Amino acid sequence: MKIKSLEEIYLFSLPIKESEIIDFFLGASLKDEVLKIMPVQKQTTAGQRTRFKAFIAIGDYNGHVGFGVKCSKEVGTAI
Repeated sequence: MKIKSLEEIYLFSLPIKESEIIDFFLGASLKDEVLKIMPVQKQTTAGQRTRFKAFIAIGDYNGHVGFGVKCSKEVGTAI
């Protein structure tokens, strides 16, 4: 089965396991926006461990929208 459009992926609820698939269908029309970056802390025996959680929205202004959440030790890698 050969996929010819992004709508076929959504129609058959196929998992998208590689970001290159989206880049192939949408390409340069994707725009992303950082919605929020918040610090989260975990209490350990050695003290508090601070990490950053980033919330990102991405879309092509044509009905395709994605949402991502990532937590990391540094802000840059969380985004």
